[in-house]
Amino acid sequence: MEPAAFFVASRPASGVGELTVHHPYDGRAVGRTTFATDDQVDAAVAAAAGVAAQAAALPAHVRAAALDHVSRRLAERADEVAALITAENGKPVKWARAEVGRAVSTFRWAAEEARRFSGELQRLDTDPAAAGRIALVRRVPRGPVLGIAPFNFPPLNLVAHKVAPAIAVGAPIIVKPAPATPLSALLLGELLAETDLPAGMFSVLPLPNDRAGELVADPRLPVVSFTGSGPVGAAIRRQVPEKHVTLELGGNAAAVLCADWTSADDLGFAAQRIATFANYQAGQSCIAVQRVYVHHALYADFLPRLVAAVRALRTGDPASELTDVGPMVSEDAAHRVETWVSEAVAAGATVEVGGVRSGATYPPTVLTGVPAGAKVVAEEVFGPVLVVTPVADDQAAFAAVNDSAYGLQAGVFTRRLDVAFTAARILEVGGVIVGDVPSYRADQMPYGGVKGSGVGREGLRSAMDDYTEPRVLVLTGIPL
Repeated sequence: MEPAAFFVASRPASGVGELTVHHPYDGRAVGRTTFATDDQVDAAVAAAAGVAAQAAALPAHVRAAALDHVSRRLAERADEVAALITAENGKPVKWARAEVGRAVSTFRWAAEEARRFSGELQRLDTDPAAAGRIALVRRVPRGPVLGIAPFNFPPLNLVAHKVAPAIAVGAPIIVKPAPATPLSALLLGELLAETDLPAGMFSVLPLPNDRAGELVADPRLPVVSFTGSGPVGAAIRRQVPEKHVTLELGGNAAAVLCADWTSADDLGFAAQRIATFANYQAGQSCIAVQRVYVHHALYADFLPRLVAAVRALRTGDPASELTDVGPMVSEDAAHRVETWVSEAVAAGATVEVGGVRSGATYPPTVLTGVPAGAKVVAEEVFGPVLVVTPVADDQAAFAAVNDSAYGLQAGVFTRRLDVAFTAARILEVGGVIVGDVPSYRADQMPYGGVKGSGVGREGLRSAMDDYTEPRVLVLTGIPL
């Protein structure tokens, strides 16, 4: 197979060496590309810096048209793109199709936001000395953006959430995809190259992770948007404290079943949702359900329902329409999860279902009786493992959710508004999802966390604000 082109200053290019992408399920080669050279990296950064002023001045209709084009082309090539996602990281094809649909919407919403990103007027005549003055507050790009994407699900939409808001505000962007899963990002580059955006507006550069530091440090890239692990994110902030850095890091998301969630239908719904969204991406999502805290009065009824729902999930070839849970990104990743589960069992945990690895596939697993300090509770498993714990009351559940280094999202199953508002006030997370799992995300809403889960927010308008800064124009002598 011919190596796929990457993109330097909006133009296709090839580099050195060879990066072969292997299917996580059976190990076969599914794509190839090459690594960008030092000269190509410098050319991409120079082009981004050189076009920044022109990009910032692009009319809204030009930015919106480019984003609409990518949205339409993704929709037209949906089956092809879904198959590519499945091949490069093992996501079951039915979920890959859903991801393509999300990316279509992400670019469409970005186009809509680009059209209405207009600023605001502020009257300044609130004091006599400011009579006749009015301010126009507009947001302008901070400068070119460096977007660093991880391997995990969703590979296409994670890149879309960096590219789309950058184009929407008129900021050039350089994307460094994960070496394990570069193909989705390269395809986005191909679609962007079909637009009328000026040369240099985007680059997609396959690089080994140990070369990312040179891009992070480059002063011509004043904005860094990183999705990935906590230690790497912290290192980036230490390396470039003068830059505007947004970090979407890890999580060990929790779901809470409150005292009022008592009916058989409610318990069945929660069991099905938790089983699905702990495992549908083989747990390789920052907001996959990992911890479940259940009111003690509901625990005996709920646990068998959850175990049955998890046991019913089908693992296997992610290209099959029948597969619910595919492989992890690599056998090493599955082996790490196996090790963590074994450590929990050695410390007294019980495996209710699952727990036996087969190559890169780790089966959906439910653990009970897990000590609080075990890695499967305290850290991010990033695999298909659920830890279920009974609690005395709702307040104890909320305290358990907060007993974590992370704070991305939490799910609270309750029908009581007072409990919902209490959860929103108490829980140390970026988002509280009431009546559903923490894995819910609408791509237009603010998305991000606190504590070890990062800083800044994604979601189209939120990311557009992160990529820009306010500039004030004060007009004097205006008859208001």
